[in-house]
Amino acid sequence: MGDGHLVGEEAGRPRPSLEKSPMFVYILKRLLLMVPTLLGVLLLTFVVIQFVPGGPVEQYLAEAKSGALGGAREGGGMAYRGAQGVDPKRLEQIKALYGFDKPAHERFFQMLGQFARFDLGRSFFQNKDVWDLVVEKMPVSISLGLWTFFISYLVAVPLGVAKAVRAGTRFDLVTTLLILVGYAIPGFVLGVALLVVFGGQLQWFPLRGLTSANWEALGWGARIVDYLWHITLPVTAMVAGSFAVTAMLTKNAFLEEIRKQYVLTARAKGLSERQVLWKHVFRNALIPIITGFPAAFIGAFFAGSLLIETLFSLDGLGLLSYESVIRRDYPVVLGTLYLFTLIGLVTKLVSDLCYVWVDPRVKFD
Repeated sequence: MGDGHLVGEEAGRPRPSLEKSPMFVYILKRLLLMVPTLLGVLLLTFVVIQFVPGGPVEQYLAEAKSGALGGAREGGGMAYRGAQGVDPKRLEQIKALYGFDKPAHERFFQMLGQFARFDLGRSFFQNKDVWDLVVEKMPVSISLGLWTFFISYLVAVPLGVAKAVRAGTRFDLVTTLLILVGYAIPGFVLGVALLVVFGGQLQWFPLRGLTSANWEALGWGARIVDYLWHITLPVTAMVAGSFAVTAMLTKNAFLEEIRKQYVLTARAKGLSERQVLWKHVFRNALIPIITGFPAAFIGAFFAGSLLIETLFSLDGLGLLSYESVIRRDYPVVLGTLYLFTLIGLVTKLVSDLCYVWVDPRVKFD
């Protein structure tokens, strides 16, 4: 009786060594692996920056001499000629202003110390903290990312299911052709075409910006209409590629599940096609799609918006990154790179954890 009582108590207790420990060890390993990955990305970028001509000091001298950015963007030769005739003391003051009076390795370790405290530094040319710039540009990128993510999934997933159910029919062939054509056209090229046709020739949509100049004076209803009017073309250009991938992934996942033995068994038991599809196939087929949610959600903000924001003159994170590279604003370049890389690594970890959450058959050990 005593032994049976002990067995019953032990059976009712949680088993952390078997269930919780593998998950904890797995997460800990992944978090520790993020450190060398971040260091490698930052080190490689920092080394490349040291050999890029036309740095911040040269750009400053070129701007001071010419009064314009054109000469500074032509490269190192133009910038270095601008340094001729500059008082050496003044040159040293400018280098000290940007922190270039210190050796490269000292500047690198100083940067790592700042990043460890989540201090991203201060912009050379905009006289703002990098964090403030990121927060300032974030609403535009969030706006584009949310619309791109939700439209892609809310339309592509039902379309993929419909294509799988009607595989081989005329509907499947026509939609596949349209999807592949949309996928073959790069988002930037599609954006140019949309601007030329609908923004230039037909003038149905604005050419740039996220809102009109008089947006503050509009009522709430007019503000919503104005916002949707401006966001239509850039979101359409961004959705094309991700829409095609999600639709075809959904179709292939459903086709693979439909051909499995458990589907034949469910049909043999007399279940309707709707019950088989939505109660059995749907859950298993959505595993690769659901687990890709975190990466797709974050990617919609940071991965695909650079060219679109530049093309449509949208003041978001993509345009900020582009301009900081052109102007050699190294604190913004390295700070945003550190932030986006860290977000990407954490997102990848969350995506892998989603596999276990969706499919209990996956084990951490």
